[in-house]
Amino acid sequence: MVVLIIMVEGILDHVDEKIYMTDTPLPVTECEKMHVTLPVSDLAAAIDFYVTKLGFRLGFTWGEPATFAGITLGKMEIFLKEDTPGPNAGAVVFMVSDADELYASHRANGVEVVEEIGDRAYGIRDYLVKDLYGYRLVFGHPIYNVGPKIRIERVDVSVRLEKRLAGLLQDLAEYKRMTVGSCLEEMLLHTNDGVEPHTASQLKYIAELKKKHGIDYDSHGSYRFVEE
Repeated sequence: MVVLIIMVEGILDHVDEKIYMTDTPLPVTECEKMHVTLPVSDLAAAIDFYVTKLGFRLGFTWGEPATFAGITLGKMEIFLKEDTPGPNAGAVVFMVSDADELYASHRANGVEVVEEIGDRAYGIRDYLVKDLYGYRLVFGHPIYNVGPKIRIERVDVSVRLEKRLAGLLQDLAEYKRMTVGSCLEEMLLHTNDGVEPHTASQLKYIAELKKKHGIDYDSHGSYRFVEE
């Protein structure tokens, strides 16, 4: 049985405070999603049960034939993995802002790493650790270079940007290990699909860049730009 408990802020105010010290300072990590992976002996039967009996929706399947699936209930998603049910077959998956940074700190703190960090065929860069009781915890972040290559032709476009905004864009591209052009492409593609192009941690960094470059206008400021 997998039990998932969500602790609400303020509900445990009566608990005595305790300061926990680590050998190596841990990074401030944004965790945007968490998935429980359940091992099932028959993936098709498990999907049918969750969808037709429990009211879940099938989000995706992976593999040919499929050996892995994601099912959703509202905004929550869990994974089903075709495997022998058992205590070492399942895992809790945490989607974080930067798996490499967290991996380095876990290594430095002597955490048992079962599977080294790497880019997986299913589009996640992740690694697997075990806690004190042998429970398997996966930490990862999405990668987007999985799938067939898209052949394109790039063209030069004359673009004039507000000076402070241009400085922010250059810093942001460097932070994301991208060219300025690739960074703009990413933001345009996300915007055209109505999808947020930045993670929570990236938005925090952008807020720092706004202060660095003295950007004191909001997203509608461009309507009032007047060139000097």
